[in-house]
Amino acid sequence: MSTASIARSELDLPLVVTQLMKGVVYQDTHAKAWRHLLQLQAQVRDYVAVMGLTVVVDEAEGYAFLRSRPEEETTDGSATAGVPRLIPRRALSFQVSLLLALLRKRLAEFDAGDSGTRCVLSREQIVDMVQLFQPDSSNEARLVEQIDAQIAKVVELGFLRKVKDQDGLFEIRRILKAFVDAQWLAGFEQGLARYAAQLSAAGAGEEG
Repeated sequence: MSTASIARSELDLPLVVTQLMKGVVYQDTHAKAWRHLLQLQAQVRDYVAVMGLTVVVDEAEGYAFLRSRPEEETTDGSATAGVPRLIPRRALSFQVSLLLALLRKRLAEFDAGDSGTRCVLSREQIVDMVQLFQPDSSNEARLVEQIDAQIAKVVELGFLRKVKDQDGLFEIRRILKAFVDAQWLAGFEQGLARYAAQLSAAGAGEEG
């Protein structure tokens, strides 16, 4: 059934809002909520605005999510009290931020190559990517264990998804593009270059 064929009386606003409050709504995994959302965007925006939230919908990439509205500033530059924040900011460790940046870069490379719609990586590929930016360690097993923990965290955050019935394969979720934009990535890559140079210098010092 196409989106246009849904009768107005059949649209389900509570379904859409409830699914959004649970997390990201994806076109491929929440088909019914997605179809209704596309026709109820104005109503959804009005509904969640009361809670200090706004809905972000990317029809091209097929996802939607809620985020807190920016705090409004008064004329003296101070922030208004407003509505309490329902969606807290998450402080990420450097290692998790590193993994997110590397995944975002890989997704950009994938899109530039016009290789399809799903960017899938193996666990081994992800581990190899991260290891390039890790100091040399005599305990490689421990290092890989730490990277596995970081992968699990990114899965929990919703930026990676395990491929069904394919052990060790992960799909980069396209919502990552909404949280790691080109400007953020460029700044982080500059920091990575400095970090890699420091690792290289440290390694050269140890050899000397």
